[in-house]
Amino acid sequence: MPLLRIDATDDGPVIHNSPRSAGARLRRLAQGAGPVVIMVHGFKFSPGDRVHCPHIHILSTQESPCRKAVSWPRGLGFGGGADEGLAIAFGWQARGTVWQAWERAAQAGRQMADIIFEIRKAAPLRPIHCMAHSMGARVALNALGRVPLGAVNRVLLLAGAEFNSAARRAMDSPGGRGAEVINVTSRENDLFDFALERLMAPDGDTSIGRVFPNLPNSLTLQLDDTETLAALRRMGFPIAAPTHRICHWSAYLRPGVFSFYQDLMRNEAELPLAYLKAHLPLQAQPRWSRLFARPRFSLPLPILSKASS
Repeated sequence: MPLLRIDATDDGPVIHNSPRSAGARLRRLAQGAGPVVIMVHGFKFSPGDRVHCPHIHILSTQESPCRKAVSWPRGLGFGGGADEGLAIAFGWQARGTVWQAWERAAQAGRQMADIIFEIRKAAPLRPIHCMAHSMGARVALNALGRVPLGAVNRVLLLAGAEFNSAARRAMDSPGGRGAEVINVTSRENDLFDFALERLMAPDGDTSIGRVFPNLPNSLTLQLDDTETLAALRRMGFPIAAPTHRICHWSAYLRPGVFSFYQDLMRNEAELPLAYLKAHLPLQAQPRWSRLFARPRFSLPLPILSKASS
């Protein structure tokens, strides 16, 4: 399976567990067929760490006993045969304090942009997509704001940790104007969005989990909304309903999501953004609507019959 592990370092992008620059190998593998999908993790991972390395967790081809580890490459259709495309597992130093990781995410975004430039030079017509979770969205949007028009096709942000103003700058750039960005949100993530705003927000800015630029080439998809799930089911994507009031990882752990994500990146012509916008709710539920929703009780039938007699 063509999986290339690349890490952001002080010396630029290198092959994982090697001091070698990623450039030569990247250019060689970019010559193949199928889409290129760059996968970006979020906070608390550290490439090469015995416990926290993303390459033995979500960016691995192997399943892990950790309940929050599901193989992104396999979920996106890598490992099934020839011409399946190139998966790039992009690791960056995301441990330390949230403020340290925040700064490193911007630096990693610049190196991700370098990777995209290399692929585009080697394979100008090959589609390039990105999937990023949590603070990985900051990495991806920073990269998007640095690449030329048409360099990136689709960007899938899962419970992204970034602000609306930064997203707007990225979307206003040449790279942003040429890409389609699908912002996957959930009210399960409200507590994390709220904490991000309290800790990091410049001048009262809002997180992209709450507000994302509403543009012709962007879509916010609320993955815990019943109408959204019903619409996706009608499209042929039965995604499980949420089971938690608070969860930061639901956007990739929920059964059925990867079938949808895989089609978004492999069958663009069958799932154009205009079609998704026409069939999915465009208005997200308000913040805290899940956390403070009234619990639903299902009473046994004998009790119901007594109550009505």
